[in-house]
Amino acid sequence: MKKTLRIVLRVLGGVLAALACAALILYIIPLTETEDKTVVDGSADWMAALDDDLPLSEVVLPGTHDSATKYVQLAFFSKCQAKDIAAQLEAGFRYLDIRVGGDMEGRFTLLHGFASCKTGAAPWSGQLYLNEVVSACTAFLDAHPTETVVFAVKLEAGDAGRLFVNAFDSWLQSGPGAGYWLLADRIPAVGEARGRLVLLRRWDVADAAEQAGLPLLWAKQNANDDVSRNAAVEDNGSYTLYVQDRYKYGTEDKWNAFLAGMAAGETGADALSIHFLSTNGTAAYGHPYKYASALNPRLAALSEAELRGWIVVDFATAPLAAHIYGANFTK
Repeated sequence: MKKTLRIVLRVLGGVLAALACAALILYIIPLTETEDKTVVDGSADWMAALDDDLPLSEVVLPGTHDSATKYVQLAFFSKCQAKDIAAQLEAGFRYLDIRVGGDMEGRFTLLHGFASCKTGAAPWSGQLYLNEVVSACTAFLDAHPTETVVFAVKLEAGDAGRLFVNAFDSWLQSGPGAGYWLLADRIPAVGEARGRLVLLRRWDVADAAEQAGLPLLWAKQNANDDVSRNAAVEDNGSYTLYVQDRYKYGTEDKWNAFLAGMAAGETGADALSIHFLSTNGTAAYGHPYKYASALNPRLAALSEAELRGWIVVDFATAPLAAHIYGANFTK
């Protein structure tokens, strides 16, 4: 009897230790990955100094990867940002990477993979919905009408078939962004985009409406077997996309791909380059904070003259945004 009790207690102790370890990794450590609240004067209105006739693709544009993940389930693996959407915009970031699921009734949820994005850090916090994200964007544009928000939407869970597209198109007309959307299927000029949400859709439907937003499509770049690869070239109809999104590279390979992608990319009225500094690493499930902590300082150390295209980062900060958009004003 005593032997059995000892075995039970030993097993129970092992289970409790495993749970404590899981809680430490999944919840406690991410709480230390706090927001850098450094403020850079002028970051909320930096686009005011741009020429109205400049194609938006020729702007060196700071962006965030998995933008809605400040509060996300399984945060150790899934959290990519310490700032919420409003803070990212105030800090100077203008490209948002938005991942959604939906119930086909206009209540599109924010996701990172299978992990749900939440409204707060508490376990009982509610689900974050697309309406709340868009409302933060329109409030920012109302306060800063010289700016634009590039809103890249990907269906993270489910099939981007006709049911989803119809539901999303209906939401565009009736949701909180109605009247703000720029739905052209071509690269707009800065002046046309001011005060607007520029929709980039990351799904393809053969009979999509003509005014459905700019297509932003590329083949998945998760493989890490050939680290010589950097930017892929994709035909997106009205323009050519140069994109580097190698999210299964380790630190050194990712950095080399990032530099090579910037060197290979082209921009113009019919060309767009996007360079992701974010990576999951070579493991099945990585820790984005680890890689951002190694890669972001390297980006900050580059001269502004070396930066080009749209640059998308994890764990965004105002100084990093200012460094990126400062490239537009380097003589």
